[in-house]
Amino acid sequence: MQDSGLKLFIMGKSKLQSREEPVVDNTVTITNNRTGQQADFDIIDPTVGLSSIDVRQLSSKLGLFTYDPGFHATASCKSDITYIDGDAGILRYRGYPIEQLADHSNYMEVSYLLMYGELPDDSQYQNFIGSIKNHTIVHESLMQFITGFHNDAHPMAIMVGVVGALSAFYHDSLDITNPEHRELSAHRLLAKMPTIAALSFRHANGHPPIYPCNDLGYIENFLNMMFSYPTESYQVSRVAARAMELIFILHADHEQNASTSTVRLASSSGANPFACIAAGIASLWGPAHGGANEAVIRMLEEIKDPSEISKFIDRAKDKNDSYRLMGFGHRIYKNHDPRATIIRRACNELLQELDTINQPLFEIAKELERIALEDEYFIERNLYPNVDFYSGIILKALEMPLNMFTVVFTMARTVGWISQWAEMMTDQDQRIGRPRQLYMGIEKRDYVAMDKRD
Repeated sequence: MQDSGLKLFIMGKSKLQSREEPVVDNTVTITNNRTGQQADFDIIDPTVGLSSIDVRQLSSKLGLFTYDPGFHATASCKSDITYIDGDAGILRYRGYPIEQLADHSNYMEVSYLLMYGELPDDSQYQNFIGSIKNHTIVHESLMQFITGFHNDAHPMAIMVGVVGALSAFYHDSLDITNPEHRELSAHRLLAKMPTIAALSFRHANGHPPIYPCNDLGYIENFLNMMFSYPTESYQVSRVAARAMELIFILHADHEQNASTSTVRLASSSGANPFACIAAGIASLWGPAHGGANEAVIRMLEEIKDPSEISKFIDRAKDKNDSYRLMGFGHRIYKNHDPRATIIRRACNELLQELDTINQPLFEIAKELERIALEDEYFIERNLYPNVDFYSGIILKALEMPLNMFTVVFTMARTVGWISQWAEMMTDQDQRIGRPRQLYMGIEKRDYVAMDKRD
């Protein structure tokens, strides 16, 4: 493997080890009013953002655990990778604002940044690209594995199975204590994901497989494997490729979301990286996580015609109606989704290039966008179109099947999962995940023989 000069994997070090720990300059006192016991707990200050109470000794000091379903008020780890301020609409990768990366960078450079902490110089970048291209092809026996799936299998089902099965084909990189193995596995995952994704699509549609073409860029290669045929040439649209690249950049990482937390939890047991990423894919498959842009298209198809929009708007405004407009507002971003601002322009450029005039689906989308940006009801509640709204329209405009939407999300997020996994492998605070519970069942009862039960 080429020397990519990426010390995080080679040296087994990360900023989590090399930088000074945040200075703890104060504590918080917690009182158990039932017993009168009191105990002090450290407050840990991050570089930026809310501080956290270190409750690791809560049980030993006060005999208590915390209760936080969904871990919405719990920091599960320390990380140097991604910072989000939902109130201010801020997203940064390794300290770089997402707006700057979207305007000036590309997905491969962003991948390097996320994985290794710094933007590459030209030599590092070329070596990295060369290594990724060197691993784009999958093992031929794995091709047979893919053809073994039923022809109507969901592509995400294939992704979960095939990515997990990579560990059965690449035994030479499964030692997670070996930094060179970690790097090799990371490169293989990043390189092979588009190939596996395209193969899952082509198998489901009965199309012949298209092998990777390393003369093309990462995004162009994926589109070529998806839509080209051996019988004719295929030209990747520059605007289409750029729109897809923005989707990849904007979805590359998003802090400790459900799928990323799943990857970390799986890896905390020492599982191999292919199994951990497969676990992340399974989590992303859930409609509450990775299915939002698909839900946007289903909503537009339900509306059917621009003249029907007002009826659905009225339903969305009716507090007694459970109907929701998909792709508006965001659970994390309370003001605006910075990714939506970026991708909106690319979406409009793509629709203009593809001449979507008089296509009802896109006319509905444009009218919904106009209403959301002008209607006081939406403005007062910060219900602006989010990144899923625009990415769903882009994928539909590119004639991407609905069942491939979450697969595209999977490919984009892979580098985030890899980066989070690699960081965790070098975190000295790492412990196997073991959440506690509040047991609410029957305290104790004795077994009664069947013939004596009432």
